[in-house]
Amino acid sequence: MRSWDHIVWDWNGTLLEDRHICVAVLNEMLTERELEPISEDRYREIFDFPVIEFYRQLGFPTDQEVFERISHRFIRRYAERAVDCRLQPGARSLLWQLREDQLGQSVLSAAQQDSLERAVEEHGLADCFEHVVGAPDFLAHGKEEAGRAWIGARTFDPGRVVLVGDTLHDHRVAEAMGTDCVLLAHGHHSRERLERTGRPVLEGLGALAEFLEG
Repeated sequence: MRSWDHIVWDWNGTLLEDRHICVAVLNEMLTERELEPISEDRYREIFDFPVIEFYRQLGFPTDQEVFERISHRFIRRYAERAVDCRLQPGARSLLWQLREDQLGQSVLSAAQQDSLERAVEEHGLADCFEHVVGAPDFLAHGKEEAGRAWIGARTFDPGRVVLVGDTLHDHRVAEAMGTDCVLLAHGHHSRERLERTGRPVLEGLGALAEFLEG
């Protein structure tokens, strides 16, 4: 498995196929405020962390109190639909194969901790991961701080860790952690955006499996 001892996975978009749900919920909320709906292509070009800046681009009011209300509304509606979310193609078989190969795996997400743990459990993947690290709230500020804290508490070399994600934010988190990074173009950001980072960009988990074999 190349030179890595541990994979840190992003969850939403990377392992969970949920982009269409995010766009559908956003468009409901935009329509309610008589704002312009967003296409999936446009979403992939402007979505980013912290989410408050993304909301500002869409035209939502972003003073703190209103932002928190909007965020909770989004999470509530997302949760109603997330029960129908599938894993990305090939995710389950790859995760279990890596576990059998004794490669360490963890999840690092900007999703709220309890919701993240519940989703991992519901998809039958809890035994694949050594650690599941989420956020303390629903406001999706990002995960650099959580990533630095997590890697700082480990005993292994960050240079032997790879973060696998689907956004520019994952690239920045890997920089903050001092780890390698591989980006997948099947999630929340377009391939063109991801390629600007200079990181390896792969189409999906099938390509990643081949890449890991190196």
